[in-house]
Amino acid sequence: MDAHTTGYTAVEYGRVGVLVGADRGAYPYANSLLVRGTEAALVVDPSLSLLDDPPAADLVVVSHAHEDHVAGLGGYDAPVRVHARDLEGLRSPEALVSALGLAPEAAEATTAKVRDRFRMHGRPDASGFEDGAVFDLGGCTATVVHLPGHTPGHCGLLIEPDGFLFVADVDLTGFGPYYGDTGSSLTDFEASMRRCREIDARWYGTSHQKGVVEGAGEFRRRLDAYAGVVRRREGELLALLAEPRTLEDVVAHRLVYRPHVEGPHVDAVERRTAVQHLEVLVGQGRVAEVEPGLFRAS
Repeated sequence: MDAHTTGYTAVEYGRVGVLVGADRGAYPYANSLLVRGTEAALVVDPSLSLLDDPPAADLVVVSHAHEDHVAGLGGYDAPVRVHARDLEGLRSPEALVSALGLAPEAAEATTAKVRDRFRMHGRPDASGFEDGAVFDLGGCTATVVHLPGHTPGHCGLLIEPDGFLFVADVDLTGFGPYYGDTGSSLTDFEASMRRCREIDARWYGTSHQKGVVEGAGEFRRRLDAYAGVVRRREGELLALLAEPRTLEDVVAHRLVYRPHVEGPHVDAVERRTAVQHLEVLVGQGRVAEVEPGLFRAS
């Protein structure tokens, strides 16, 4: 689909309008939210799909500082809020790209892409919030649920009394959890999935293809399958380490991306993912560093 496709389909869940992006919100698109109270309207994660027709809002909340969640920010003069730990990434494209941990040449090209394709020029006026912050819109509230791991400041929102939990990039896709940025954390992501599992809601909204899931039971079933991707990666790594391997061997094997996927980000993401899994497995005594830089399953 053309990178400049805009437009969305609005689907209502009580006071929450899910603005479903092109291609069901698959990257580079994303699903945005419009929450209307009696006193104020809130837009969450203005995406590429909102470029041509941004709905009016009194406040914009960004779940985390990734380009596909902020492309529509230029359409808003309203206050912009994000978790304090992702604030710098929202204030400048350079800071956002820096968190990807790319080599200098790739970082320069990616910054240009973020500016041109995603129309991001930074929001130095953005301000931060913390876990538990509440936005009162009149007749309904949006409460911040900090869900770190994907990025340090990644957050969801619980909209009440409608019972709508927006889980953002805990997106339930078959790709599985992504924790490959410089500030990402496997252990934090797993804790965030456990936190999501404990929240009872009527609807659970995701940022990408899976859209909205109705009912806590169905959400938990899908969440468990999503979390199972982490266990699958772990199992692949342990099988690979039946023989001693270096970190570079693990990177070349690929725990995250399929062999045909190319790009300047691939090796960096694979390396950070492998390092985190190795740290966990070594800490559990399931992998040993038999020589400096050489790992084997125990």
